[in-house]
Amino acid sequence: MFAQRVVIGVGDLAVSNNHQVTLSTYALGSCVGVVVYDPLARAGGLLHLMLPDSQISPDKAAAQPAMFADTGLPLLFRSLNGLKAERARMRIFVAGGACVLSGPDSFKIGERNVRATLDYLTRQGFGIRNPAVGGTINRTIHLEVGTGAMTLKTPNGQDSFALGA
Repeated sequence: MFAQRVVIGVGDLAVSNNHQVTLSTYALGSCVGVVVYDPLARAGGLLHLMLPDSQISPDKAAAQPAMFADTGLPLLFRSLNGLKAERARMRIFVAGGACVLSGPDSFKIGERNVRATLDYLTRQGFGIRNPAVGGTINRTIHLEVGTGAMTLKTPNGQDSFALGA
C-alpha cells in the first residue's frame, strides 16, 4: 500500500475519497486555503483560492472557477457532494490571507480573501473553528483523506489537527 500526494496549485482545487491520498497546498500567502472533510464518508477537499470576487475577470472565472472565492467555494462543495459527503458532517478549516508584501498592501487582497471566504461559509451555515488567517506568514496545508489528519506548516513550526475525530 502506498500513499499518493495530490498537490493543489494556486487557483485550483481537488477532492478525494481515496484513503491513500494526501491533499496538499503550499505557500499560502494572501491566498486562502479551505479544507473540508466529512469523517463518515472519509472524503475531503482542498481549495487554494487567489482572489475574492470573480467580477474582476468573468472570463477567467469561467475558465478557472477555483481561482475566486465566490465561484471556487460553491464548486468545492458541489464536488464533495459527488463523493457522498454531507454538509451536516462537514468540518472546515481555513488558512491564509496573510499580508506578505514588504510594503503597504493598498489592495488588502489577503484580508479581502479571508472576508469573502468567511462570509460565504457563514451564509451557508458553516461554523469555522480556529481559522489560521491573517498575519504576515505563509502557510502550507496537508490533509490525509483516509484519517482526516491535517497538518498546518508555517515558518514558525507546525500544528496538527484531527478533522476526522
